[in-house]
Amino acid sequence: MAVSGPTRTSVVRTVGNVVLWALQLLLAAYFVYSGVSLLGDDFVGKFDKIGFGQWLRYVTGVLELAGALGLLVPRLCGLAGLGLVGVMAGAVGTELVILGDTDGAMLPAILLALAAVVAWFRRDTVRALLQTFGK
Repeated sequence: MAVSGPTRTSVVRTVGNVVLWALQLLLAAYFVYSGVSLLGDDFVGKFDKIGFGQWLRYVTGVLELAGALGLLVPRLCGLAGLGLVGVMAGAVGTELVILGDTDGAMLPAILLALAAVVAWFRRDTVRALLQTFGK
């Protein structure tokens, strides 16, 4: 009886999973940095220009930190990616519509796309959470 090695499909899944976790780690590191910056004094002027008050800066900082933490938790990573898509969509819209800064919209747009990749490929975790709460 011959012992077979891993199938091509299992190797591709394993490599894809490793790449996805690396992306999640990088995104988490960035969102921790960004969230801490938002909770500090670095963005007071920018949020004054936005005109909704500093509460929005605090909410955004907390959401980014929560998203960063969620990206590192296997059961929550898909939901965290989805939440960060929403936060970054708001950032892109704010940069374009309220501030009129197309260059300023580039980084949040890239982060939105990367978070969307995580949300898509971790959608099974979102489904599992929905099934858990649906019981």
